[in-house]
Amino acid sequence: MVARWILFSLLVALCAYHFYREKPFTEDMVRGKRILVTGSSMGIGEQIAYELARMGAHVMLTARREKQLQEVVQKCLDLGASSAQFVVADMSNMTEAQKVIKETKDAMGGLDHLILNHVGKTFPFGPFQWDLEQVIETMRVNFFSYVQLTLSALDMLQESRGSVIVVSSMAGRLPSPFSVPYAASKFALEGFYSSLRTELRLLKAELPITVAVLGYIDTDTAVNVLKGKTSLSPSPKMECARAIVKGGMLREREVFYPYWSTKPIIFLRDWMPELVEYLTGRAFQVENIAQKRDP
Repeated sequence: MVARWILFSLLVALCAYHFYREKPFTEDMVRGKRILVTGSSMGIGEQIAYELARMGAHVMLTARREKQLQEVVQKCLDLGASSAQFVVADMSNMTEAQKVIKETKDAMGGLDHLILNHVGKTFPFGPFQWDLEQVIETMRVNFFSYVQLTLSALDMLQESRGSVIVVSSMAGRLPSPFSVPYAASKFALEGFYSSLRTELRLLKAELPITVAVLGYIDTDTAVNVLKGKTSLSPSPKMECARAIVKGGMLREREVFYPYWSTKPIIFLRDWMPELVEYLTGRAFQVENIAQKRDP
C-alpha cells in the first residue's frame, strides 16, 4: 500500500512538472533560421519540413528519393519557407553524408539547426535472424551516419550557436522484441548523444542537443510494418513533427511524444522492469509475426 502511494505521488509530481515547466514558443524562433532535415522525403521528416516552412525557415532537405524531395520542396515554398532546397543522398555512405553538409554550407552559407531523422531503406520486423550484416547495415545508417553528419556540421553549428535535434524512439529506451538491430541503433544514438551533451556541458562548450523519444507514429512505413502485429494505436505524425520542432527550438534536453504513452513507462522501467517487459509483450500479436529461423 505504501509503495502504491509513493508511486502515485511521484506520478502526480511528474504531471505537475510536465505542465508547469512549459516555456513559451514563438514562430520567431524559427523564421529565417537555416535548418537541415534528414530523411525528409516522407513520414515524420516530411512533416517537420512543413512545420518549419510554415514558420519561414530556410530548409535544406535530404533523402534518397529525388522525385519525392522535389515535391516536398515545392510544398515547403508554397507554405511560406524563406527558401527550400534539397540534396539526394544515401546515408549508408559516409562520403555522401559529408557531401550533404558541404552542399548545405555552399547553398545556405551556414547552419543553425541540424535535425537528424533518417532511417535505413528497410525496417526488418520479426524474430532476429542471426544475421550480422543486417546489424552492421542498420548501425551504419541509423547511427554512424548521424555521428558523421554531426561531426561534419560541428563548425557551422558552433559558429551560429546552433543545435542538434536527434529523432530517436522508445526502442532506444526499452527492450524492443522483433526489431533487435533497429533497437540497437537507437540505444547507440541515445548513449552517444546523451554522453556528448553532458561532456560538452562539463567543457562549457555551447551545442545544445535535443533527443526526441517517439512512440508508435502513423507513418506509412510504421503502419505497414506493424499492421496486424500490434494492438497499439498510432499517433498522428503532424502532431509529432510539431512537438519535435517546438522542443528542438526551445533547446529542450528531451521530447517525449506521445507524452502519456512514453514518459510514464520509461519512469517505471527501473522500478518495475518485469511489469514493463510484460506490458511490452502484451502490445504484440505474436501469432501474426513470422517464426524465428534456427541460428
